Amino acid sequence: MGEPAALAAAVRSVLARLDSHAGETAVDPTPPSTGDPAPLRALVDRFGLSPFERAVLLLAAAVELDPTTGSRCAAASGDPERAYPTFGLALAALPEPHWDALTPVAPLRRWRLVEPADEGRLTASPLRIDERVLHFLAGSPYLDARLHGMLRSAAPPPDLPAGYQVAADRVAAGLSVSPLRVELTGGERRIRSDIAAAAADSLDLSLYVMAADDIPTDPIERDRLARLWQREAILLPAALLVETGPMDREQTVAADAFVATAAVPLVVAGDDAQQCGRRVTVPPLSDAEQLELWRGAFHAVPELADDQLRGLVAQFQLPPHTVRSVAAAVFRDLPKAETPAVEVAWQASLAEARIGLDGLGRRIEPDAAWTDLVLPDRQMVILKEITAHVRQRAVVHQEWGFAQTLRRGLGVTVLFAGGSGTGKTLAAEVIAGELGLDLFVIDLSQVVSKYIGETEKNLRAVFDAAEQGGAVLLFDEADALFGKRSEVKDSHDRYANLEVSYLLMRMEAYRGLAVLTTNMKQALDPAFMRRIRFVVDFPFPGERERAEIWRRVLPPQTPSRGLDPELLAQLTVAGGSIRNIALSGAFLAADEGGKLEMRHLLAAARTEYLKLERSLTPGEVRGWV
Repeated sequence: MGEPAALAAAVRSVLARLDSHAGETAVDPTPPSTGDPAPLRALVDRFGLSPFERAVLLLAAAVELDPTTGSRCAAASGDPERAYPTFGLALAALPEPHWDALTPVAPLRRWRLVEPADEGRLTASPLRIDERVLHFLAGSPYLDARLHGMLRSAAPPPDLPAGYQVAADRVAAGLSVSPLRVELTGGERRIRSDIAAAAADSLDLSLYVMAADDIPTDPIERDRLARLWQREAILLPAALLVETGPMDREQTVAADAFVATAAVPLVVAGDDAQQCGRRVTVPPLSDAEQLELWRGAFHAVPELADDQLRGLVAQFQLPPHTVRSVAAAVFRDLPKAETPAVEVAWQASLAEARIGLDGLGRRIEPDAAWTDLVLPDRQMVILKEITAHVRQRAVVHQEWGFAQTLRRGLGVTVLFAGGSGTGKTLAAEVIAGELGLDLFVIDLSQVVSKYIGETEKNLRAVFDAAEQGGAVLLFDEADALFGKRSEVKDSHDRYANLEVSYLLMRMEAYRGLAVLTTNMKQALDPAFMRRIRFVVDFPFPGERERAEIWRRVLPPQTPSRGLDPELLAQLTVAGGSIRNIALSGAFLAADEGGKLEMRHLLAAARTEYLKLERSLTPGEVRGWV
């Protein structure tokens, strides 16, 4: 017997009970339970329905499935006006009746399988089967429409790296025992979702995802949502992943209450620990796991040699789904690209990696070269050494084994010290361009917070996002955070010191290049200085260096007359101010419709000096006119 026919037979058997109660037949119609259709058996088993509750459920369903139900209910009730099922009729006509089946905590009403239209008239009110339950009985399961927009389905990934699979196994183990709740921390949101989906799939559960800030703060609405989801979790069956994030106190309390009352498999995921269940931390992938991931994703791109893949893995720590996206982009773009496959893959990886950082700092796409820097030879040598450290870290750390012997402090940390406009940011741009990376300038005024713990969260967000692509991070004007650490006099002093310690730890663990700039090197804590690998002093340019900067900053195609870099170098300003004066003078000349002359630059210099709160001296403009 097919499922529709079996359901129809079960409904008929219950209606026959009504006929028997009306005196129209004396035949006992109770069917054997083994003849029930699979959806009905599932409802009975999953919600623990008694034979009487099963019969009530079928009686309520009969209203929608059998057109004779109304008249038969009226006949069994002895009242032509009551052409509908009621709890009173069920108690009188159905087998093995028991009053506690009518209570709000019993399965029928607790899970809203069947509800009286008017709870004030419990036994006399018409019974209605929930539409979702009716469709389930009829063999058409779906997610309850009332949950649409709040929940999204998460399919299990095609495969997981070994480290993530271990985490998924631990999540599955936690979901298998009371209280059926696991806390998943670390990694990015998509990784957590993939791990939870794999764990649910191993338990023959589907996974749905909901944001914690969508949980109602009103207790009545929250309880309604909780019961609705718990019923769905039993019907589907499914597990729920609740993604947490920054929330106000009221929303946090609501999310905690929702999680605490869940009696079905639930995973709470987020960056921070919530103390709400067995905790599983997403592990970082090893270099070997990363390489295997890239090999699998790029198997259809034979143009990429294994050593080139190793170079990509050394630079980019992308999650599995992003690696697959990069591989798809390379496969799509390679036939029409004029550059080598490794360059196409590099640029595609760079585009993916920068997404997480774009909202956390100001991105500079490097276009400066070594020839743009005017520095003493000693500083140039150190800058090129820094570049070599970043470029060759995979060889030294992994192939040569230094990562195993040193273990900590492998990050390339750099301090650029010097006055404003001496070339610190330009030097970072040159290094980033040489490495083929983005330069992100981090505004510490947006990172440092007066609230305890917030600075660490902001710094963590920056470094976590930067890890994917190893971008060059430039913390400009670092004195705001990295001055001499104070003696601990109160809790604020203690937490300020913790902020510095946390930054030092993340810098030393960062796979890319972290650059700090300062105008006051002497104000930095010596303990902090010891943990910096490179310190580069940017001196104020001498007259010879200033003349060279003037030669480089004035484009050859600019129409000019009588410009003398040697005379211009008499201005005692740094490179940043030289660029400002040159540009302002060019605008003045263009506005006159003539050529750029010394007088235009003199006017621009006066404006720049006013900004610097200085006055031009006769010696600085001697011989100009």
